[in-house]
Amino acid sequence: MDDVRWLTDGEQEIWRAYMTASVEFSAYVDRQLRRDSGMPMAYYEIMVRLSEAPGRCLRMSELADASLFSRSRLSHAVAALEKNGWVHRRPADADRRGWICALTPAGFEALAAAAPGHVTAVREHLFDVLTPEQLDTLREIGRAISSGLRTECDTARAEDAAACEAGDAERGTAAEEDGSDDPRGMAGAC
Repeated sequence: MDDVRWLTDGEQEIWRAYMTASVEFSAYVDRQLRRDSGMPMAYYEIMVRLSEAPGRCLRMSELADASLFSRSRLSHAVAALEKNGWVHRRPADADRRGWICALTPAGFEALAAAAPGHVTAVREHLFDVLTPEQLDTLREIGRAISSGLRTECDTARAEDAAACEAGDAERGTAAEEDGSDDPRGMAGAC
């Protein structure tokens, strides 16, 4: 343990301030969405990503990447959204291994109804409490942290995909059998 670079007192203070703000802010926004719209922040984020996509639909793998969810977690969330009638899944036309997730008209209406309260909560507890300079710094910090983490996640996803493809070739079966892009049993990623 001699090679561990322990945090200094100042670094501990920064780390704890970051963690406290991050956890409290996420919890607040999640509570607001659940209270006002009956959906957790995770569902809201998935529906936002779908609403911004051409035709309001994405392949499940693209949706996982865009929403920063593991494929397994996304699969469970999409199943709940589908049960609410807010999204529907169908096989991809050109690729029988792939699945498409689409935002339904009812899902778009639910998202549109949730958006004003969500935006108000974000504005009041993030944008209204920070100066323009702090917001610019926050953007830079977020990008710097995410950049390193995304590289690791991309590597893990590529390794998972290669393992799935190798397994398919070995068995002589389609990837849909192992759930690599099937929303009913997707392999996990970063």
